[in-house]
Amino acid sequence: MPVDNPVDWSHTRAAVWRRHRQGLRAISRLDPVQWHQLQGIERQQAALATNTERFLQGLPANNVLLWGARGTGKSSLIKALLNRYGNDGLRVIEVDKDDLVDLPEIVDGLCELPYRFLIYCDDLSFEAGESAYKALKSVLEGSLELPPENVRVYATSNRRHLMPEFMADNLNSEVHNGELHPGEAIEEQVSLADRFGLQLSFYAFAQEVYLQAVDALFPEVVNRQALHQEAIRFALGRGVRNGRTAQQFYRQFSDYRFES
Repeated sequence: MPVDNPVDWSHTRAAVWRRHRQGLRAISRLDPVQWHQLQGIERQQAALATNTERFLQGLPANNVLLWGARGTGKSSLIKALLNRYGNDGLRVIEVDKDDLVDLPEIVDGLCELPYRFLIYCDDLSFEAGESAYKALKSVLEGSLELPPENVRVYATSNRRHLMPEFMADNLNSEVHNGELHPGEAIEEQVSLADRFGLQLSFYAFAQEVYLQAVDALFPEVVNRQALHQEAIRFALGRGVRNGRTAQQFYRQFSDYRFES
């Protein structure tokens, strides 16, 4: 039976599913990140905005998988999306991977509501032997019943295919009449990701893009050379250049005076 929905969506933009109470809890303290504050992912922003606007207008729209390197803005993009389109009727429900078995019941309680819902799964991936992805498949494409028109799934992951890929899986692939036929394990791995019609890739930042992200966080600093030198030194210590590193640099040096 559908899960009770105690959330007043007219005053709430986002909620999180709590398995132990078998219900939704409204999120009152949303991350304030804004669309224009995100740097270096303009291509992904444009594609996601187009798909989301189609969804809000009642036009055909895809489920979305944002995959790639850690700290490159995948989760921040979803948060900024809600802040951008919340006034247009967009609502977000965050569901942990371990709670995906409850997804059909969660969705049943949304079908008749006058809002457009994103089911948000952050850092989504599955290990060998896990079966929760089967519930996700049914919501992505339906079974006997079509998936709800007012619900889409937006997920982030470090894995392109969401499931582990082993060298041994390739050994079961066969060639017939010059065509490669993947083994059953590979077919299973790819089939889940294929249900996301829009897949956006994210990569570690080039140094120029990383410094652009830093500049956006320090608009009042005059000595850009000193700022950049310190930011590069910080990134080298972290071993990665991305939006998360730029944010961490800001938190550590927001009160620092960059002088020659």
